[in-house]
Amino acid sequence: MTDEPILTETPATVPAESTRAARARRRFVPIAAPQRFSAYMDETDGPNRHAELFYLQKQIQSQTPMVIVLEDGERIEGCIEWYDRHTLKVRGRAKTLIYKSAIKYMYKLGENGHI
Repeated sequence: MTDEPILTETPATVPAESTRAARARRRFVPIAAPQRFSAYMDETDGPNRHAELFYLQKQIQSQTPMVIVLEDGERIEGCIEWYDRHTLKVRGRAKTLIYKSAIKYMYKLGENGHI
């Protein structure tokens, strides 16, 4: 072995001001705010959720013809085939998937003076 010192290459020197500015720019990058979607339902709606599920299950089992009125005024007639947390599947003239957030109200066909 030799007693010669090992020389390593030093990186090119960069002016201190430019690296500080680059770090400052990285540090204050804005982060996108979280978004809430209209179809989002909170987990704390326990009693209302159970009533909704019971009503939908009853209408599915009895194959009750329903009228679903959407927020924009459109009426969809048919039987509810299935549902999940955010949607209903209605079998009428065509099979339609409806977001629950788009429903204004619903009723059984033949109620409210409608036939």
